Amino acid sequence: MLQRVFIIVLDSFGIGALPDASLFGDEGSDTFGAVSRSRYFSMPLCRKLGLFNIDGVSPHDPEPSPIGCFGRFNECSRGKDTTTGHWEIAGLVSEKPFPTYPNGFPKELIDRFCEAAGRGVLCNRPYSGTAVIADYGEEHCRTGKLIVYTSADSVFQIAAHEEVVPPEELYRYCRIARELLTGEHAVGRIIARPFIGEKGVYTRTSRRHDFSLIPPRDTLLDCVSAAGLSCIGVGKIGDIFAMKGLSASHPTRSNREGMQTALQLAREGFSAGLCFINLVDFDMLYGHRNDIDGYARALGEFDAFLGAFLDCLRPDDALLITADHGCDPSTPSTDHSREYIPLLAFGSPLLRGVSLGTRQSFADIGQTVRELLGVPGKIEGESFASAILKGGGHEKR
Repeated sequence: MLQRVFIIVLDSFGIGALPDASLFGDEGSDTFGAVSRSRYFSMPLCRKLGLFNIDGVSPHDPEPSPIGCFGRFNECSRGKDTTTGHWEIAGLVSEKPFPTYPNGFPKELIDRFCEAAGRGVLCNRPYSGTAVIADYGEEHCRTGKLIVYTSADSVFQIAAHEEVVPPEELYRYCRIARELLTGEHAVGRIIARPFIGEKGVYTRTSRRHDFSLIPPRDTLLDCVSAAGLSCIGVGKIGDIFAMKGLSASHPTRSNREGMQTALQLAREGFSAGLCFINLVDFDMLYGHRNDIDGYARALGEFDAFLGAFLDCLRPDDALLITADHGCDPSTPSTDHSREYIPLLAFGSPLLRGVSLGTRQSFADIGQTVRELLGVPGKIEGESFASAILKGGGHEKR
């Protein structure tokens, strides 16, 4: 039985198209493959952990003696978005996809939102987040109307200039939208997208905030907290799970801040339980903007940070590194891609060099962590704890 488990999600770091990717328009997507071809790509420590040994990955330079356990995981949920991916990692498979709006939101829904918010709306169709403020920012600043847009994912996004609509007011509008978007229109996330600047140079700020649905069933987070252990979210984990099951949340504004927070928590933050960390810059700053070199540099920064983090692990700790979907920056699309996710597992209680092959669900990760921590609870997934734990045994608390 372990005392602490850390899960780090490299947001959007998919490792190759899933067999059903063509149904999502993502055939051939390979985020890892794309960024690995950048001259800035360097992940020597992750390679040593077994990243290049995972079944089916594009880079063919496996580590002869990997020090971690490694594998790739299929998504059972019907989606390729942040909420669906994280929920499945935590043991909750979404049988039905969240609704999407390729033609924009229905007029009656927008009318109800405008009436409740007391402001008009611009755009109302799928759009790139950076392009939408470039195209509608000036009109928004002149009229005060909110820029509402969506994407291939199940999101209702509201962009507003911070000098026209202060962030706290924007968050209020998002809460209004969250209350309206229920039932058949229960999108996965309402996202506040504040921006600053002047015409031609509008830029989004770090005050983004997500308002997710509450998970409909218990997840790994509920199991951990119900057992009286700490369950800590870093980055947008609190938003993704609507705080359900979390005992503490540490929102962050960048990968660097998220990694530093994770390091502090590993050193002295809690004595037993789960620390669930999301590093969003890979997706938000590089994947969606088709910035291959930027993505590669960010992965290099993470890999450099990882050495200090591993040094902070205690004898009864384990670290799991994974992702939630893909966002291939080399394709014409700027949306998420339906891909396998990686898993790298490391810690003193774990075996080395174990290949998990291809697992059938992200949920296997959550079920495994539940068993490693020895906490009761009913979530989906099949545990592989016995395959990676020294001695193969684990007892309940």
